[in-house]
Amino acid sequence: MSNAVFHPPVAVNEPILSYAPGTEERKLLQETVAKMRSEEKDIPMFIDGEEVRTGDKVSMHPPYDHKHLLGHYHRGDKSHIQKAIDAALKAKENWANLSWEHRASVFLKAAELLAGPYRQKINAATMLAQSKNAFQAEIDSSCELIDFFRYNVEYMRQIYSEQPESSEGVWNRLEYRPLEGFIFALTPFNFTAIAGNLPASPAMMGNTVVWKPANTQIYSAWVIMEVLREAGLPDGVINLVYVSGQEAGEVIFNHADFAGIHFTGSTGVFENIWKTIGNNIQKYKSYPRIVGETGGKDFIVAHESANAKEVATAIVRGSFEFQGQKCSAASRAYIPRSMWAEVKGYILEDLKSIKMGTPENFENFVNAVIDEKAFDKIAAYIDNAKKADTAEVIAGGGYNKSEGYFIEPTVILASDPKYTTMCEEIFGPVISIYVYDEADFEETLKLVDDNSYALTGAIFAKDRHVLDHMCKALVNAAGNFYINDKPTGAVVGQQPFGGARKSGTNDKAGAMQNLMRWVSARTMKETFVPPTDYRYPFLG
Repeated sequence: MSNAVFHPPVAVNEPILSYAPGTEERKLLQETVAKMRSEEKDIPMFIDGEEVRTGDKVSMHPPYDHKHLLGHYHRGDKSHIQKAIDAALKAKENWANLSWEHRASVFLKAAELLAGPYRQKINAATMLAQSKNAFQAEIDSSCELIDFFRYNVEYMRQIYSEQPESSEGVWNRLEYRPLEGFIFALTPFNFTAIAGNLPASPAMMGNTVVWKPANTQIYSAWVIMEVLREAGLPDGVINLVYVSGQEAGEVIFNHADFAGIHFTGSTGVFENIWKTIGNNIQKYKSYPRIVGETGGKDFIVAHESANAKEVATAIVRGSFEFQGQKCSAASRAYIPRSMWAEVKGYILEDLKSIKMGTPENFENFVNAVIDEKAFDKIAAYIDNAKKADTAEVIAGGGYNKSEGYFIEPTVILASDPKYTTMCEEIFGPVISIYVYDEADFEETLKLVDDNSYALTGAIFAKDRHVLDHMCKALVNAAGNFYINDKPTGAVVGQQPFGGARKSGTNDKAGAMQNLMRWVSARTMKETFVPPTDYRYPFLG
């Protein structure tokens, strides 16, 4: 029996390896990628501690080389969702009653495994199946996931330490119970770290989870599950299933023990989920927690006092890293006319030097988009812009899917600030730019705000009064706001992440407030010497 107040290791951000030529990590990653590429994986579901193979196999291919076979995963159906729920409910009591330090130890060990023996495996899986270059894989699948595990342990300790005051003769206490039922984690393709954190953060707080990853992320999701198993996660705590969203929803959202959803994905899907939960609200034992990060039309706004080179670099990095497939990627920019020629020159100069191709070649900055469906959607936006009267493709615009789903970094100049690509989320390597007259600065800020369901936004200016004014004018426009920096690259423990308006519930992954969503507080008052007379002094 433990009777100490434990302090876990101090959380620090995992150092990012450079993968520069001649480094040992570059050599190891290249070797790991080559080895994993040469193998055909047979990836099962994982339910109640058992590997589940259905024989209904679905092939997996690198987006940048879709003729190459990475292996297969085993597709499940409604019966596997039910088994996963049953497993989660069966594991619930023992996991919830386990001392918090033992739950913490599982995820701290997982962080160390990712930092060491699994680092290149998780990076290689993300490169192969999600088409991330070495640096994008490193900051995501290893460093950010490590940071989530470490910092969430620290936030858990802080939550449990928050206690009320007690008066004379009374001891007031708060205990933070896991939610009553199971949690559904529905995770995206674009960040391996998000895919790992969404089931792990509720689990850390004593919940048990049914986890459905995006089909295009199953390859690296399985590596996460391998890490958690080696870290000692008990059977049934996190159950990994590969089923259609419709089948999952029909079982999960009709189950009385559904206690919450942790989601990252499109706004449309999230709104449908919310509506379904609302329609079924009388079926549940308790009101489910709905936590989601959704889409966004992320922006960059430059003032005439800004530095043109800084703005151009933010546009190139913010728009084209990981092919613009980040929830935070810059998708629209507003540039003053006096600065536009210089900004445009820097952008075009950068694009001439950017190389596109396989992430296995470390010289390539841009790689393939995730799949054919995404490719076709993005290409359609580009084609429409080429034909539009109020838009012009001034850079890029080419695409080819004969070998991989490659789309050039594309810049659209829009003369209409409400042109389609200035308003609709594209989720690809496309940035739309509107050039405004300096006299219309206030009107432009209003355009940005009115057009906004941005997860992130960035402003550039040197004038401090202008920066203050922009911050206030755009106070509700984005959940993560950047001053003189690109709108991507949030770091756990430094910039808690979550969107404004229709970009999500803004429960800030990588912060204590997210973990608070996965507990239900119980207030306890203990009176040491209870009264024995009902009369109060005023009755005398």
